[in-house]
Amino acid sequence: MKEKADRTLDCLGLYCPEPVFKARMELDDLKVGETLEVLADDPAAESDIRSLVKNLGQELVSVSKKGNEVKIVIRKVK
Repeated sequence: MKEKADRTLDCLGLYCPEPVFKARMELDDLKVGETLEVLADDPAAESDIRSLVKNLGQELVSVSKKGNEVKIVIRKVK
């Protein structure tokens, strides 16, 4: 069963660095334990957001792709 993310951030149609910048802002607003689902279609978004999650020490829950869209779920752990 897939859990529903606490928040969804729609970055479709946005290009670097906007998806990463917006994801960072949303993560700052989340409470520990909450999840953020990021939807993006910028080719650089997946690697950029993976780096962001790693640098911030958060948890990458899942990454799924459908066509040129990527859905990334992040859990705030600290």
